This record gives sequence, C-alpha cells and structure tokens, in this order.
Amino acid sequence: MNKNKKKTTIYDIAALADASPSAVSAVLNGTWEKRRLSRKLAARVMRIAEEQGYAVNVQASLLRREKSNIVGMIVPKYDNRYFGEIAEQFEELARARGMFPVVTCTQRDPDLEFEAARELISYQAECLISTGATDPDRISDFCSAAGVQSINLDLPGTKVPSVISDNRAGAYDLTMLILDRCLQDLGWSGSLRFVGGRLADHNTAARLEGFLAAHRDRGIEVPDHHVLAAGYSADSAARVLADFRPDGPAGIFVNSTISLEGVVRWHRTLGTRAAQVRYGCFDWDPFGSFLPGNVGMVEQDVSGMLGKAFSFIGHPETPGTQVLVPCRLHRFD
Repeated sequence: MNKNKKKTTIYDIAALADASPSAVSAVLNGTWEKRRLSRKLAARVMRIAEEQGYAVNVQASLLRREKSNIVGMIVPKYDNRYFGEIAEQFEELARARGMFPVVTCTQRDPDLEFEAARELISYQAECLISTGATDPDRISDFCSAAGVQSINLDLPGTKVPSVISDNRAGAYDLTMLILDRCLQDLGWSGSLRFVGGRLADHNTAARLEGFLAAHRDRGIEVPDHHVLAAGYSADSAARVLADFRPDGPAGIFVNSTISLEGVVRWHRTLGTRAAQVRYGCFDWDPFGSFLPGNVGMVEQDVSGMLGKAFSFIGHPETPGTQVLVPCRLHRFD
C-alpha cells in the first residue's frame, strides 16, 4: 500500500463524474434531492466515491438503499424509569423488526423537540415516534411535509395516530385504592390532595378527571386548594407541600415518580405525623413498595403501548386516531 497516495477529494470525484463540486457535495451530504439533482447522477457520484475510497458520511451512504430502515424516537427525559423503559424497549422492538433505532432526549423543550425531528428526518428516518412531546402537531406537520410517517406516544396530538395510557381509568382506580386505605388504616374519609404535573398537559388533566370522579362516587368534595399541580419536578412537589402539616389523617395522590421524590422528602419532615399519611403514585418503580405510607402505584403498559405504535408503521393512518392502553394497579400492604 502506498502511504503517500494522495487523498481523494470532492474535486477529483467531480471530474470523474462529470459534475460540479457543489453537486458532488450535495450528493455526499444527503441534500441532493433538495437541489433537484437526478438519482442517476447521485448513484454515479456514490459509485465513483466508493471506487476512489472516499469516506462517505452516514447520510450519503443511505443513497445506496431504497429504504434507510431508520426509525427515530424523541423522549422528554432519561432520568425516569418510565421513559427509560420506553427507550430501551423501543430499541429492542425496532431491531427485532430489522429497523435501526435512533433515540434522542429533548428535556420537554418544544424547540429541542422540533430540532430533533428535523435532524432525524435529515438522516432519512422513515418514521418518527414522538414520546411525551409538548407540541406533537408541529412535529407531525413537519414530518408530513417531508413525507415521513409520524406517531405520537404517551401524549396525544390531532394530526396522526396517538397511543397513550388510559390515564383517567388508572387515576380513578388509584384514587379509590388510596381512599380505601385511608378509611381502612386511619378511619378517615376526607379529600385527598393531588400533587404534581401541569393541568395544561393532557395526561395530568385526564388523571385529575379520574381523581375527581372517584371522589364524587364516594360523595367526597375536593376543595380547589387540594389540587397542587405546579409542575413535575421533585422540588415543585416539596414546595407545594412545605406548609402542610397535617394534624390528623391525610391522603395524597402523586402524579409521577419525579413528583414522588419531593413528596417523600416532605413526608420525612413530618416526624411522628408521617404515620397518619397514606399516598399512592401514578407511575411505577419497584422500590416504591418499600416507602412508608405508599399504598400503591400505577404502572403504564410500555410493551402494550409500543406494540400498538409499531403496528401503525408502514400502514395507512387515520388522523387523530387515539388508542388507549389500560394501566396496571399495584397494591402494597
């Protein structure tokens, strides 16, 4: 091998392909279709680039195939068992179907979500699953304009199919469990407090509906100040409970394991009063069963949700279709 051999440049490829350097660059960086270059020219440039040993980037290499087989997913958080499990199972299911999965975290930032969608499409993703997106319709519109299929998971949109948990039913069952345990353990039948989440979010609103419905069915009125949905963070949950020092039995519905951290932090400050509090969480973590006062948790069916989402890939869509997947209620002694 001649170590002094001159490295091939796009100018060399342009001369061999009888094309301009800018056209060669467009083929190699995957923007040739936007430049309205012919597929025949793109194929010729790719062939010559390979023959000359030119290091082709990922986007350009996709030109050699009819399909990229890439399926993308955006998730809002990694530091959450629920979203972490979604990402992990998504990768397993995609590979089992011969697809290449790409996952990116967007921190519940709508601009980051859109940028992630744009980048995934630039890599010729054939389908994008938006998980917990704050503005799913914006992403769906962009995907539609690019000819890319999109599906919503966890939070619904109106433009493409959405697969979500049956949040209302799960919250109703959990609320009933907490009320039962407050009566059974403490002899108390008052209104629970709803802690965590944002009322503008579909999931929080649906869970609050279930929470209120369970109270109505028990003939219990919920005061407005018992709905403490100031965000999902642990700090927010601890802050809204900071001034609450129950002088008797109390019950709390916790709206996510992220908020649960703040509730547990508050619970530990109660001293002997902590024994008079029962709570449950809409979210699942096996460690939850060891927390004092925790009577149950709702586990969202990640496998069922992803199975439904993958069933849409490559098939005609009905805009706005919403699939509700039942949750599992775990009861703790």
